Amino acid sequence: MTSTERFSWDRLIQQAESLLEGCSNPVSNAANLSALLYQELSGISWVGFYFKHGETLLVGPFQGKPACVSIALGQGVCGRAAVSRKTLRVADVDTFDGHIACDPEARSELVVPLVREGELLGVLDVDSTLLNRFSRHDEAGFNAVAQIYLSSIV
Repeated sequence: MTSTERFSWDRLIQQAESLLEGCSNPVSNAANLSALLYQELSGISWVGFYFKHGETLLVGPFQGKPACVSIALGQGVCGRAAVSRKTLRVADVDTFDGHIACDPEARSELVVPLVREGELLGVLDVDSTLLNRFSRHDEAGFNAVAQIYLSSIV
């Protein structure tokens, strides 16, 4: 990890906090965070939110190519992260049993479950066309951004 990487995440986290300050609408905040992450991070092909609706995750605000509309809980990287309530960082999606290829060009993925007061609200999903795009440092950064999102909404 270089100091530039650390500074970039620190700066991005500050931007996220400022961007969501004063707004508690979950859709508006997800839209702005998706745009911020897509704009500021290199090597990202898709970033967005899926929200829990019954036993499925439904696509919310995102940036990138059109996405799968609905993902069953427990299916794919998003569904498994949601059920386990643990962040999943997949270096090569072709090696992930049950990967759902919404974008056949995606090569790596990181999914952060959005859990508040024990309740699963959805996931923050990030894809890249690069193999092994996401580091542990990125995982910590995306987890921090997810917490900022959760703290901002009503």
